[in-house]
Amino acid sequence: MPQKIQLSKEEFRTHKPTRNEYLTQPKTPLVLVLDHVTNSYNVGAFIRLADAFAIEKIIACGELTISDKKLKKASRNEAKWVKVEYSDSTTDSLQQLKDDNYTIYSVELCHDSLDYNEVSYQSPCVLVLGNERKGVSEAALALSDYHIHIPMFGMGNSLNVSTAGAIVLAQCANQLRRQS
Repeated sequence: MPQKIQLSKEEFRTHKPTRNEYLTQPKTPLVLVLDHVTNSYNVGAFIRLADAFAIEKIIACGELTISDKKLKKASRNEAKWVKVEYSDSTTDSLQQLKDDNYTIYSVELCHDSLDYNEVSYQSPCVLVLGNERKGVSEAALALSDYHIHIPMFGMGNSLNVSTAGAIVLAQCANQLRRQS
């Protein structure tokens, strides 16, 4: 069995920007819109993902009853590196992004949804992720250019929203980075 060799913090950061460089470096032209995602841990997970993939921003929409303590614990302080906006209206936020020429992809299993692996993501783009119980709202789906889904091969019918978001975000962000 190969021996596990742990990297030091300095070795791990060798190929990473400094904190000052990170604040000014170009971000992946991708916005996450959270359509009434209410769980603090899910929102915190999205903040960590946004930092990991250096995306443009997160827009958290709807009435948020998020615990600051839980959010800080879940986001592990990456919130200071990620632009997070709050909006009362998912549709207003999506319409503004559409007017700014973003292509909108809603992660929701629908009759016309496409396998997320078979999509060519266009830059700049938006990924819409929906409420933990209700999914992406009908109004948000109507404003979307594409509906995409993750194929499920087991007995379950769905994934936790932050897990689904991580899978699709990784595919989308990596595709966008290869395009630039």
